Amino acid sequence: MASGWHFQEEATPTPAEVEAMVAVLESRHGVLAADVADFFSTFHSLKGDAGRSWAWAGVAEMARRKAEARQMEQPY
Repeated sequence: MASGWHFQEEATPTPAEVEAMVAVLESRHGVLAADVADFFSTFHSLKGDAGRSWAWAGVAEMARRKAEARQMEQPY
């Protein structure tokens, strides 16, 4: 199966792709999902890839929002 991703192209993910990335990180890393996304954001920033850094920062933000929403749903 061929991937639609190309190394030299823009890295702006769609909202559905961000949701999928968050779901994968949460399933593999649990409560550390946002921290893992922050790591990738920092890594790409240090390598000079602002587009991918920005994309991973968005994934980290969504992971944190989802975690906060889950905490608000839990009864005390």
